[in-house]
Amino acid sequence: MAKTQRWRRYWDRKSATYDAEMDFWDRRLFGDSREWACGQAGGDVLEVAVGTGLNLPRYPPGVTLTGLDLSEGMLAVARTREPARPVTLRQGDAQALPFDDASFDTVVCTFGLCAIPDPAAAVAEMARVLRPGGRLILADHVVSTWWPVRVAQWLLELASVPLAGEHFRRRPLRLVEAVGLVVDRRERFKLGLVERLVARKVS
Repeated sequence: MAKTQRWRRYWDRKSATYDAEMDFWDRRLFGDSREWACGQAGGDVLEVAVGTGLNLPRYPPGVTLTGLDLSEGMLAVARTREPARPVTLRQGDAQALPFDDASFDTVVCTFGLCAIPDPAAAVAEMARVLRPGGRLILADHVVSTWWPVRVAQWLLELASVPLAGEHFRRRPLRLVEAVGLVVDRRERFKLGLVERLVARKVS
């Protein structure tokens, strides 16, 4: 609980500079990953770690959109945006989603699992709230396929993990497979630093 409160305070402070930092990384590393993720969402959609709402204008017409984030500071920025459709924004913990089983057709998480303390619990929760046949859509920075970059990522984590809980060497794919979701699409680019996938709940 104390650790959760610490990360919440960190992201509350971070909300003032988050958009500028993510714009830098979107242009130089992540490319069209936000459009890629949001464009495949349909039906009742939950975005986990919605942050400042950078994805909100990118969802297609006709979706019913709910966004959840740990930080009220981040959500305050998200509420200032004007998405193309109504959105419900809620404060909550990705590791214990405040929704019933089988509540959503699509769950989206972009560049959020890297900073969630227990990503396995978060992925299990995302799977739990999906309806049978629903899709989990993830995009994140992951451990590189090139060893010199992996060494650099390890060095970065020596500072980033204690400071902000930011991990650079995770593989969400393994967590998705561990909860029994079927991976329909997967791709990596930028020396394997970015991975994005679509997985399906079969039952």
